Amino acid sequence: MSITINIDKAKGIAHDKRREARSAEFAPLDIKATIPSEATAAEAARQAVREKYAAMQTAIDSASTVDEIKAAMP
Repeated sequence: MSITINIDKAKGIAHDKRREARSAEFAPLDIKATIPSEATAAEAARQAVREKYAAMQTAIDSASTVDEIKAAMP
């Protein structure tokens, strides 16, 4: 008996986990972005987070195996 994994569903689960991790990283930066003296640094950090998760999203979307999906996750 073998287990068949639905890659599309696995990608959906991975994207949900990616979104959760992204939100957790953004939360403290969202607060700092409202403080005028920290806003510039916070926005730079937010951009780095955006780029990190955009690359992760691309890797998940292009994955064709479960191992590739796992490798793309944080």
